[in-house]
Amino acid sequence: MRPVAGVGMVGYAFMGRTHSQAWRNVDAFFDLPLRPAMVALAGRNPEATEQAAAKLGWAHAETDWKRLLDRDDVQIVDICTPGDSHAEIAVAALAAGKHVICEKPLANTVAEAEEMAAAARAAAGRGVRAMVAFNYRRVPAVALARRFVAEGKLGQIRHVRAQYLQDWIVDPDFPLVWRLQKDKAGSGALGDIGAHIIDTAQYVTGERLTGVSAMTETFVKERPLAAASSGLSAGSGTGTGPVTVDDAALFTARLTGGGLASFEATRFATGRKNALRIEINGSLGSLAFDFESMNELWFHDHTLDDAEAGFRRVLVTEPGHPYAGAWWPPGHGLGYEHAFTHEVKDFIEAIAAGTDPAPSFDDGLQVQRVLAAVEQSAADDSRFTPVEVS
Repeated sequence: MRPVAGVGMVGYAFMGRTHSQAWRNVDAFFDLPLRPAMVALAGRNPEATEQAAAKLGWAHAETDWKRLLDRDDVQIVDICTPGDSHAEIAVAALAAGKHVICEKPLANTVAEAEEMAAAARAAAGRGVRAMVAFNYRRVPAVALARRFVAEGKLGQIRHVRAQYLQDWIVDPDFPLVWRLQKDKAGSGALGDIGAHIIDTAQYVTGERLTGVSAMTETFVKERPLAAASSGLSAGSGTGTGPVTVDDAALFTARLTGGGLASFEATRFATGRKNALRIEINGSLGSLAFDFESMNELWFHDHTLDDAEAGFRRVLVTEPGHPYAGAWWPPGHGLGYEHAFTHEVKDFIEAIAAGTDPAPSFDDGLQVQRVLAAVEQSAADDSRFTPVEVS
């Protein structure tokens, strides 16, 4: 009989639901060395936590996340809370000997991320593992893009264009939920969705960003107060409050290999729902991906004769494609939720093998440093060269 890995999760809103789905289904589709058990869900509201635990498949409910650390039947702590609590929970869980998977961005500040990364390095010496949850790495088409780059199909990387486009707060009457408050979220579109394209670009290219030049903007500066703000949902309150994060971020960057990159993260791309896009141009070829067509990867082989060259569509559903073979017959596409299942699958395998999972907390710290550099650059008006408008 396989050993059991008991899971305790903190938070049950949007990310909590997606992670719960992953824990419920991963063992049914992958041959895992450990059997995950959904032991306990932690939240602050007793009634709401009990209801969420029953609905999402957790055996027990706790009203204090610290109780998860005291439970002998919990070996993994899954953190699905706003960023202002990541550091406290993760550091305590690692010290208690619990493996930790933590939602992105890793923290709200570089200092918090450094503390978490140091705690993860210390815990690794005791056989305790930690991973930051950048789920888009586990989309089969994105993992295939990484494989193509690693195999040298693109040659030297010269230019990267990355975008994450949403429109969910275009309406100025959308309430002031926690994601729009800096003390809880750390930053706005930059940290919430910009972090994803930073990690995706670095993961696919195998390179790091070495410097940035940035602009950010908050288009709607006051919003109706929300009586209860959880995830993306609206509440009802009275009056308005200030939006203290960015609505959009735009920056350019340079890669360690000398290539150039541009990044856009916005919640004001009217008509775009979840368009994470990346195009990578190299000396031997290019690839392009758009999450709104998540089962497709577009690839151009520049070594072919002009008569047959051009972008071709790869439907990433074949058994030989990353993760895809565990699911449906070729052509039967996967969805948003599958990336989270792949994420916890890889995490469980790393725990069982005694290896460090990726992305690590150090990887999350590096992304945090990029986010901080973008904010610093955007705040430094001296780097902005004005153009006369006639």
